[in-house]
Amino acid sequence: MRLKDKVALVSGAARGMGYEIAALFAREGAITYAGDIAGPDHPHAAGVENVRLDVSREEDWAGTVETILARHGRIDVLVNNAGIIAYEPLDELDLAAWQRVIAVNQTGVFLGMRAVVPAMRRQKSGSIVNFSSIWGNAAVGGAHAYHATKGAVRNMTKNAAMSYVADGIRVNSVHPGFIDTPLTQAQASDINAFVIASTPMKRAGKPIEVANGVLFLASDEASYMTGAELVIDGGYLAQ
Repeated sequence: MRLKDKVALVSGAARGMGYEIAALFAREGAITYAGDIAGPDHPHAAGVENVRLDVSREEDWAGTVETILARHGRIDVLVNNAGIIAYEPLDELDLAAWQRVIAVNQTGVFLGMRAVVPAMRRQKSGSIVNFSSIWGNAAVGGAHAYHATKGAVRNMTKNAAMSYVADGIRVNSVHPGFIDTPLTQAQASDINAFVIASTPMKRAGKPIEVANGVLFLASDEASYMTGAELVIDGGYLAQ
């Protein structure tokens, strides 16, 4: 029960890593809200409540956080997991595609943090976990907008960590490598094969392997960590 009685909100929780994180949080005792623009692919675990949340919309964040605070009077954990990917290189990327990726991956993180920080400051406690990526630290060809957003989230996290450390709020980022999720399953097989072959462990990660890391950052076990980058990538960035 590492999150016993904590109130948590996980974005992008209808499938993949977000779904796994929400389920794990509930098993560990958290009152868990799973936010997404659509219902889950499979019913959520006991203790998880689905809420509609378009992370790119300011009013969705405001309404979701207001509902949670009205019910529980606090919010202890935010996981900014929602994200999308686009593969176009810089010279082929149109403005609409750029703005769409920015809206979800970067603006969504900004709006999420801004929505919960006032309550966490009043509480003098809170843990925010933002999803970056190995592509926030390193690069391959193409996917210009995705790289841009994940690099931005990396430094947005550090800025928020330093801005609110005196308020008892911890802000850390997670940097997954290639993880077997519906998002990666929808990618071209040659892209997946290339990334797995480039990973020292020579396999895809499992959502639960990332969820376990997020659980640690969300819990009081990580009480001396803020502004940190937790890399879960099968050794990719160590090369």
